[in-house]
Amino acid sequence: MPLCLSAGAAVATLAVNAFTLAWMHSIEKTRWEEDWRIEDRQLRVVAARIAGSGAGMEPPADAILHDGTWHYRPALPPLPQVLLSHSPYAGSYELCVAGGCRPIADYLPGLPAQATLRLAACAGEKAVATGTPLPSTVGAGRRR
Repeated sequence: MPLCLSAGAAVATLAVNAFTLAWMHSIEKTRWEEDWRIEDRQLRVVAARIAGSGAGMEPPADAILHDGTWHYRPALPPLPQVLLSHSPYAGSYELCVAGGCRPIADYLPGLPAQATLRLAACAGEKAVATGTPLPSTVGAGRRR
């Protein structure tokens, strides 16, 4: 089942069943990553990583420190959607698929400076091309 991204009139459909959502903490400037899967028309977070701690971003008690990064499994049920704030006052979210990461805004041409981003499993829709192929950024995100 494909992933649907939307923010107002900007919409994209991606042919993926797993992805990583990544961002830089706005105060500590450390990277966060969450691995998601599309299962039964819902989004399920299956793993997460934090490259450091501080300022409201303490890893959970069961997190394991490996090579300077905290690894853990979030205790969240599957979700029908994930809503994110897109704002000029904080760093951009990245969507990582097939080993490469790109800003979510690359998938949503015309995205306003401030918007609510919606990620959800597409219901009965087929993945379509999102326009001109985007340049490869393989290696831009951390590789596991």
